[in-house]
Amino acid sequence: MIKAIFFDIDGTLIASNGKALASTREAIKQAQANGVLCGIATGRGPVDLEKVIDYLSLDMFITYNGQYVYTKENLIYAKPFPKQTLEAIVDYADENYRQVMFGGETQVAGSLTIRLSQSPVMQRYLRYVPKKFPVGFLKKVLQRFSPNRNAKRYESLDILREPIYQCIMLSPESEREKLRSKLPQCDFKRSNAYSVDIVPKNGSKIKGIKEFLAYEGIAMEEAMAFGDHFNDVEMLEGVGIGVAMGNAQPITKASADFVTDTNDHDGIKKALIHFGIIAKDAKAKE
Repeated sequence: MIKAIFFDIDGTLIASNGKALASTREAIKQAQANGVLCGIATGRGPVDLEKVIDYLSLDMFITYNGQYVYTKENLIYAKPFPKQTLEAIVDYADENYRQVMFGGETQVAGSLTIRLSQSPVMQRYLRYVPKKFPVGFLKKVLQRFSPNRNAKRYESLDILREPIYQCIMLSPESEREKLRSKLPQCDFKRSNAYSVDIVPKNGSKIKGIKEFLAYEGIAMEEAMAFGDHFNDVEMLEGVGIGVAMGNAQPITKASADFVTDTNDHDGIKKALIHFGIIAKDAKAKE
């Protein structure tokens, strides 16, 4: 019996227009009315999260790729970078002219380019950019003329005086092995070809999910998760039922127990009906 469901955000919980489908809202309400806890498992942090998830009423939040886990009432798990590891990330960014953003509990700071690209408004505009638009070239231009080319830019940031749970760095996939070599105390989660989420070693969405389930006394086989990208694979493989969206990456689909319809075509509702979490024609209790 499923007691908890975790949703990735981009490409899963919200549709291509940046909004949650009416069918998704209704399905989540029905599941919650049936006693199932519903929440998110995301690479995003708590900052501006309600706006990003279109003000959905959810029960738990696995954020920063599992490094910061909470409900509306309680902080359940928080694992920031050790000081020495964070210093190594800052040094790498400065030495290699890499734009990076640092995520804390109540704020994010660093690269303005990354911050703007993650904002709900920019995400909405980017959905209308033609697929053949040279995004990679544009990012290289921004990298070349970024203020980050000023030496020691990041060392003076005030946010580095507080716990940091995740860093986002503009870094191509070709740099993967170099990052692993230079930052051995980190793990890397990628959801696109241009940037990478950096978290403390052994950090992941599934780690955050395990912490939440242990707190609630729920077994892994009683959990369900939805996702669409590379950083969702561990999560889909680790829970009792892993569901990949119809728009998911091939490797993500291969890791899932079930592939549903896309995030634009009622994929979440259809999967919850398929597994008997909600009834086909039931209405949620107000």
